[in-house]
Amino acid sequence: MTLIDLIQRCADRLARAGVAFGHGTTNAFDEAAWLVLWKLGLPLDALDAHAQDAIDDARRQQAESLVEQRIATRKPAAYLTGEAWLQGVPFHVDERTIVPRSFIAELLADGSIDPWLSDRTRRVLDLCTGNGSLAVLAAMAYPDVEVDGADISQDALAVARRNVERHGLQDRIRLLHSDGLQGVQGPYDLVLCNPPYVNSASMAVLPAEFRAEPGIALAGGTDGMDFIRGLLAGAPKHMTDDAVLVLEIGNEREHFERAFPRLEAVWLETSAGADQVLLLTRQALEQA
Repeated sequence: MTLIDLIQRCADRLARAGVAFGHGTTNAFDEAAWLVLWKLGLPLDALDAHAQDAIDDARRQQAESLVEQRIATRKPAAYLTGEAWLQGVPFHVDERTIVPRSFIAELLADGSIDPWLSDRTRRVLDLCTGNGSLAVLAAMAYPDVEVDGADISQDALAVARRNVERHGLQDRIRLLHSDGLQGVQGPYDLVLCNPPYVNSASMAVLPAEFRAEPGIALAGGTDGMDFIRGLLAGAPKHMTDDAVLVLEIGNEREHFERAFPRLEAVWLETSAGADQVLLLTRQALEQA
């Protein structure tokens, strides 16, 4: 059996089992490729080079066993491999944090936020930092800034610390234990936040893969806006005059606009469209 045959076989198995995707892949083939390549010790970008490699029975069984574990447990693949990638950057991940997948990462990489920044941008806050991926990506995107990564979960901060150290950014990223904004030390020039925003009706029907993640990082109350209400009320006093807040809200734009009808937001284009991430100036927050 060749590598590509094995991956296709595992993809068919995942499809028949009806697993849910969304933690780094969007389909059965990509998920199977991730699991099989990882289990065989091959780089995740090595499929083309090794597609016709022969796989012996022992290695085939190892890979298929991991795929069966994915099906039986319904855990995201990243929890089984202990690693996730965001904008090509590897991060450790485990069940203490959600699997990193924020669209804010795209905006950091492609410079979409840059027009709202200046040569005075020096301090960045990544609120609800989780495994620290956005804090790391922000530090990489802006070499002259210092970043605070804050989270209510000490477990998440332990994972974030591992990623900060993995990428050698201990001198520029500080991790803070904070319930919302209560423990942060601004003012900041840029605030990034991928908060819990899933409304209660959506939480009730989440696939098992998403229920495997810490609920505190997902559940946003009846309309998904519980955390965000406190954030927007308190954010201005933690922001410099020209600061901006970049906020991810997933599929909750309707609820967001109902909750904050007077708030002037700039909706930012991502690969998921222009209704997942928004930008707010300090002035807009103060005037709403």
